[in-house]
Amino acid sequence: MITAMIGRKVGMTQVFDATGAVHPATVIECGPNVVTQIKTTEKDGYEAVQLGFELDSRLNKPEQGHRKASGFLSRHLREVNATSLDELSVGQVFKADVFKDGQMVDVTGTSKGRGFQGGVKRHGFRGGPKTHGQSDRQRAPGSIGSSATPGRVWKGMKMAGRMGNDKVTVLNLEVLQVDPERNLLVIKGSVPGHNNALVLIRHAVKAPASS
Repeated sequence: MITAMIGRKVGMTQVFDATGAVHPATVIECGPNVVTQIKTTEKDGYEAVQLGFELDSRLNKPEQGHRKASGFLSRHLREVNATSLDELSVGQVFKADVFKDGQMVDVTGTSKGRGFQGGVKRHGFRGGPKTHGQSDRQRAPGSIGSSATPGRVWKGMKMAGRMGNDKVTVLNLEVLQVDPERNLLVIKGSVPGHNNALVLIRHAVKAPASS
């Protein structure tokens, strides 16, 4: 059985539990995912399952040839792990019922791009003093180097720069609801990325023992 699936973030909503408490939740379109390739240790040097998600009519000939065996012209391909390859076959279809209510999952996506930002927004700097003539230091980073030793700026120094658009994984999110008919997952909390962003949902690797 596969341990992860490709999905698309639909948006956020809120869900009421049995006690009447409201929880923020994210709706994810999860599936159908089609097995396009099975990689084995003998042939590829490692074991993995390649999944396809969504249809695309603009694939070129090599891309169509790679997906021909699955019978599904997938737009997106991702490799995931599987507990066993014995029960899997090319063309097999998986839906949202791979997951179940109350299960803990990890969601990986690409965070929203914020462009070029200063140190206050990017790293949470407090800024300089707002008095004693410091009229232009309120959002300045301050000193970035030492004196004669080392005589340069250290690599990795927190400074202004491009923010966001990074691969982010959020761990241990609870699956509140599963809708296999519409291939929807309702997951407690927020996940990386904007609406319609591609995400990867996997079984939690650091789930609490109680789950």
